[in-house]
Amino acid sequence: MPVGAVVARAAVRVGAAMRAVRLLQGAIHLLLAAALSAALISPAGAAGQAASPDVAALGRGINILGYDGVWEGYQNAPFRLENLAAIRKAGFAHVRINFFGFRHMDSGNMLDEAVLRRLDAVIEQVLAHRLIPILDEHDTDLCQRDVAECTAKLKAFWRQIASRYAGKYPALVFEILNEPGGNMTSAEWNALLGECLAIVRGTNPKRNVVTAILNTEELPIDALALPAADRNLIVTFHYYLPLQFTHQGAPWSATFSKIGPLNWGSAEDEAKAAADFDKIRAWAEKEKRPIYLGEFGVYERAPAESRARYLSFMTRSAERNGWAWAYWQFDHDFAAFDGARQRWKEDILRAIIAPAR
Repeated sequence: MPVGAVVARAAVRVGAAMRAVRLLQGAIHLLLAAALSAALISPAGAAGQAASPDVAALGRGINILGYDGVWEGYQNAPFRLENLAAIRKAGFAHVRINFFGFRHMDSGNMLDEAVLRRLDAVIEQVLAHRLIPILDEHDTDLCQRDVAECTAKLKAFWRQIASRYAGKYPALVFEILNEPGGNMTSAEWNALLGECLAIVRGTNPKRNVVTAILNTEELPIDALALPAADRNLIVTFHYYLPLQFTHQGAPWSATFSKIGPLNWGSAEDEAKAAADFDKIRAWAEKEKRPIYLGEFGVYERAPAESRARYLSFMTRSAERNGWAWAYWQFDHDFAAFDGARQRWKEDILRAIIAPAR
């Protein structure tokens, strides 16, 4: 056989082998996503939550990427996608991706396609590291300040995102809006939430969706109105009480920057937090809805022992109630990870990740 024919046939075989490898990689990715999704919607769960998604599959999580340069196309700025391996190894099961979608919209509220492709890549990397991604629309400031503008942008956001991911990434969880509140009343939030859920359900009828209660110190969970037939909803709240403790020394606040050092951990402190959690738990059991503690944390100026005590109390209390949780946050302020040294802050990690028994 001529040498040219041998080379050509060998090239054909190599090309076929490469296509087979790509197909196998794609199949593995789809199987992984399906397995994560199946775990997340398992009917087994905490007491009183059997009809809803099993938040135990979400388990322990951490907030990532909110203030990162990845959305502008930068790498290692400061989050590195390789940090996902460290997150998984540390014992986390999910990440909450804090995405400020509004800043990437044009005057017609259309999202920048280049940014969306970067979001695709982040989601795929999260899944490849065997973590569950929660996509959190994080434009709190505008939505707490201007309800009308928020309504237009939030509905446009979910029309585009729901359409883009319809039938894709079954393990991906949507979170409608971070911390609704401020000038937004419960009635306005329930109306906007209902509209956004209808948009999502038009293309993603069974996808798991996180819905927040209004973000006030009163934790007004009884005011939340959800469609009774939609059992693929996870209800979230954030907990930073008392703010004087968790935000002491925060330089961005004229009030909190002057506070401290304050301690936390007395019997009275724990009783107050336990009472707040009992309120959430009682509602969840009555409504048969799963609960997700989507944010909690303590700013780094707090006394180290009290900070660790607070974080441990919150995580263990959430777990006893059968709730998933996500620490605020991976890097930047309240950080659990030292990006400059590329290592965990061990005191924080020990506090939030209970040692294996």
